[in-house]
Order: sequence, then structure tokens, then C-alpha cells
Amino acid sequence: MPSVPATVSKRLSATVPRYQKNLQFLRDRDVNEADTVVIVADMLSEVFGYDKYTEITREYAIKGTYCDIAIKRDGANVDVLVEVKAIGLELKDIHLRQVINYASQSGITWAVLTNGIHWQVHRVSVDGTVNHEKFLEFNFLELSGRKKEDQQALFTLCKRALDKDYITEVYEYKQSVNRYAIGAILQTGEASALVRRILRKIKPGLKVTSEEIGILIESEVLRREVTQSEEAKSMLRRVKRALSIKRKAR
Repeated sequence: MPSVPATVSKRLSATVPRYQKNLQFLRDRDVNEADTVVIVADMLSEVFGYDKYTEITREYAIKGTYCDIAIKRDGANVDVLVEVKAIGLELKDIHLRQVINYASQSGITWAVLTNGIHWQVHRVSVDGTVNHEKFLEFNFLELSGRKKEDQQALFTLCKRALDKDYITEVYEYKQSVNRYAIGAILQTGEASALVRRILRKIKPGLKVTSEEIGILIESEVLRREVTQSEEAKSMLRRVKRALSIKRKAR
């Protein structure tokens, strides 16, 4: 995982508390969407480090409609689309479909849905069908500008991170290091064989098969969500495919 540069860390420590106060004030006033767009644009500039005049575009046109904000680091190509809802409005699936549709039509990978307080970052891809994965989610009012984990989450969306493509690096890390990946690995024959070898070292001569251990891992060790959810099944297919390719290469 990339570390947060000192200059960015200092900026986050200073700006996060200030914008938390601003957001609370605007939430209490229940301001409309247009006013929420204004503060989100300010946050993108002062908290996340984008130039307000050259890198943040308001009312970005997409095939006859408009997305609230587009982030263009080079002034031409859009890196991130940001759809903003009124600060008092709960983010719903219909709002998410809106920004995902914008991103898929424009060939843009990263889409953000926010009401200023709640932020969702999604990775969008089109492979025959439109696919999206929630990559990052946080409540800005619950963050600490000085806490390492919170700074790490915010940094992922910062201009400095986007410049270095750290957002892709973090995405690939999370794709590989998560409960579904570890769960899938534990369900492989290789993992069962390793457990069997360790058990036989603890208890020499122990009569147990890798198949028995595999059944035990899946039925009694792992949670159902780590073995039966769609995310789990997809990850298990990926792991088995990777191991199969490695075996053939040998």
C-alpha cells in the first residue's frame, strides 16, 4: 500500500477538521444540491489537491446530459466523474446507476457518488456488459485528519495518488488481499495438503487425508459468506485458474 506523502498528510490534517465543521453547518441548514456541489468542488480542491480552475470541471456534458463534476488532471482527458446529491439526501442505487451510466458511456474508469458527507468510489468497466465494483466508501464526518488509516483512504482519491496511479495499485492490492482471496486459497488442494503436513508434524503418523481437511475447512472453519457469496465464488474461480496455469507451466 502506498504511504501518504508528508505534504499531503499535513494538508489533510489541516483541512479535514475545517470541512467537517462546514459540512455539519450545511447539513443543519439542509442545503440543496447546487450548494452541495459547491462545497464538494471546494473539497476536491483544498482537501484532495486538485486545481480548482484547470482540473475541476462543473456540469460536464455526456451525450445530452450532465455530470456534476469531472476531474481532468491534464485539462483534456477525464480521470474521475463525480455525481453530487443534496447533503441531506440518502445515497441510493438509482443515484449510483446514474453515475455508473455516465462513466460507462464515456469510457471512464473511476466514478464517485457523494452528498459531501458520504463518499463512494466505484471502478467501472465495460466488457460486453457494464460492471462496477465499490472500491472505497467513507463518511467524511467520521474521519480523523491525523489518523493513518483515514489519511490512507483519503489519499487514494487525491491528485498526488492519481498522478502516480496509486489508485490502481490500491485497487489491485485489495483485489488480491481480502477475505475472499484468503478463503479461496484455503479451499484449494494445495492449502489442504499444507495443513495435512503441519498436522502430521504435530502428531506424527496421523491418518488424515487432504480431502477430509478440505471438507473441514469449507464446512466448519470458513464463514458461509466467504465460501457461498458471488464474490467468493468468483475469487475461487480466479485462484483455481491461476493455479492451473502455474501447474501447466511446470
